[in-house]
Amino acid sequence: MNRIAQFEELLRRGRDDATLRFSLATEHYKCGQPAAAREHLRQALALDPGYSAAWKLYGKVLAEQGLSVEAIQAYEQGIALAETRGDIQAAKEMRVFLKRLRKEGSQASDR
Repeated sequence: MNRIAQFEELLRRGRDDATLRFSLATEHYKCGQPAAAREHLRQALALDPGYSAAWKLYGKVLAEQGLSVEAIQAYEQGIALAETRGDIQAAKEMRVFLKRLRKEGSQASDR
């Protein structure tokens, strides 16, 4: 049984938490299934809005799908929540991703 199937089995058995949803999202992302990853990340963040790693991956998935505005919003929200929780490293990483995304957006508008 692959990891996605294992995690989905846990969901079917009634376990549903942010960590499980994040794990499912990560596996879907690795398998090239960004829409499924995005949905599980939304669920993870609904269950734990302060989950820094989920915000980081959510922004990445949105950006890779060309949803730059949504990705920027995700990174901004993730940075604020990470800082509130004292997760300085995650906030720092998301700032880097946010800066790159904004730079790419400004370069695209210059063309």
